[in-house]
Amino acid sequence: MAEVPPQPVRVACCQIAPQVGALRHNRELCTQAIFDAARAGAQVVVLPELAQSGYVFADPAEARSVAETPDGVTLQQWQQLARELNLVLIAGFCERLDDTRLANSAALIDPSGLRAVYRKAHLWDAEKLIFTPGDALPLVVPTALGRIGMLICYDLEFPEWVRQVALQDAQLLCVPTNWPDGGRPAGERPSEVVRVQANAAFNRLFIAASGRCGPERGVTWVGGSVIVDRFLPRWT
Repeated sequence: MAEVPPQPVRVACCQIAPQVGALRHNRELCTQAIFDAARAGAQVVVLPELAQSGYVFADPAEARSVAETPDGVTLQQWQQLARELNLVLIAGFCERLDDTRLANSAALIDPSGLRAVYRKAHLWDAEKLIFTPGDALPLVVPTALGRIGMLICYDLEFPEWVRQVALQDAQLLCVPTNWPDGGRPAGERPSEVVRVQANAAFNRLFIAASGRCGPERGVTWVGGSVIVDRFLPRWT
């Protein structure tokens, strides 16, 4: 039986612009975004994919130079913020698995500390040159605010992966993401947003997808952060 929180939960997607390789800057940026969301009343805060490190790495060596383990400085800082602000945080980071392997990962943190790390299973384009794909099914974590699942960006393109979250009685799916802007007809919603809406409707899930903004090494981004109702195709 799914856990039902006693009252509505306020969710925030923080659309920020990390800089590749700039760990200190990115930590300050994430901290400010988390504080701003908490001041606005958010109880669940979602940051983009690789918010800790930036995204467009030149090569694996550059990614390794900024990778952190789950007990590293960034996640320690995020845990402190979750405790102080009494919230649940889902955020992306470049995870060091060992001396040679990295993962594109997301952490779920609540006031009790780090609850889970999910590693992106479906790597997109040049990500395959940097990261090792995750080999575990999506996670759903019971929290005081309900059952929360995690995926990362391109994972949303695989219906069976989203379905795995729904089958675990998740009430909210949080998705750190970076959507490169491939263009679209004038006036049209981004196709990425449409896919989030479809997944929410088909699986009866609330979905919060938090994307980044700001150019990075010649790449522009859709932005398009979205929180979608599980029954109706509305988005905010």
